[in-house]
Amino acid sequence: SGLSTFMSGPGQTYSVSVFVNPIAQEMGWSMTLISGMYTAGSLTAATTMVFVGRLLDRYGARVMLPIIGGLFGLSMIWMSNVSQPLHLYIGFAAIRTLGQGSLTLIPSTLVALWFVRLRGRAMALNLLGGSASLAAFPILIHLLNSTAGWRSTWTILAFIVWGALIIPTILLVRRTPESVGLYPDGDPPPTTDSSQEELSPAFREVSWTLGEALRTRAFWLLMFAGSSQSLISTALVFHHVTLLGSQGLDAGVAAAVLSVLAPASLVGTFVAGYLTDRVTNRYLLAGVQGILVVSMLLTFLLNQTWVAFAYGITLGAAMGAFMT
Repeated sequence: SGLSTFMSGPGQTYSVSVFVNPIAQEMGWSMTLISGMYTAGSLTAATTMVFVGRLLDRYGARVMLPIIGGLFGLSMIWMSNVSQPLHLYIGFAAIRTLGQGSLTLIPSTLVALWFVRLRGRAMALNLLGGSASLAAFPILIHLLNSTAGWRSTWTILAFIVWGALIIPTILLVRRTPESVGLYPDGDPPPTTDSSQEELSPAFREVSWTLGEALRTRAFWLLMFAGSSQSLISTALVFHHVTLLGSQGLDAGVAAAVLSVLAPASLVGTFVAGYLTDRVTNRYLLAGVQGILVVSMLLTFLLNQTWVAFAYGITLGAAMGAFMT
């Protein structure tokens, strides 16, 4: 699960941004065009994810993860051959749906099925893959772009995805603990004379159908609140170098600021994972939104290096905590 998150996590957005300048220079396309295609692809992916979720409910992670991994690699092969804006839009839509969309949704759902009492901590450990991807993939892609070119880099990444995802998920992933005779959190089965208070949280947890969830106010409030991570953080990370450059900071400072995103995200992930099992989650969600607001306000003050680092730390912490 963590490996799947690593292959798709927050690092994917910045990884794509590493390709922007080489693509723009070779194809003669403007930043506005490429950014517009990425936005359109992201919106398409948001719609498509509804169908991915339905398939996940029907077939489970054991079936879906290898299929998604295979298609994700093919989408990278497609990106290595783009020659028109339409091709770029299709490629962006595919990698957003199959990568940061599906390979975040499926592992998170898988963890939620396997853990109840320990869910917060398990989710935090799972999301370590996202923090690791933020640290590893932009550097790897920059090196590959410099040596092999951006088209060959996409092809190399496709084989990395296929090798790292398909075989491990086939061998290791199981749909639910009950499917292999286990119970969530590794707890023993309840005895016939157990009272409701004595039952593990896994056996007291209320289950919802899709229709029941859609009729609750909480579902729509959570969806609305959850949109800020995708709408805001994605934009800030995608335009990171340009954003700092517009305030007079050079690319070296931008790269250095980016380096603090990963450890800050890691800290945010662990802190949120610890608190999730102990504090009412709506308070945590509001607190993380507040941290994200601070990072947004700091974008108006990025004319000094120390402010830029403060911005990177707050944005990274918000990203890590928010996902947990």
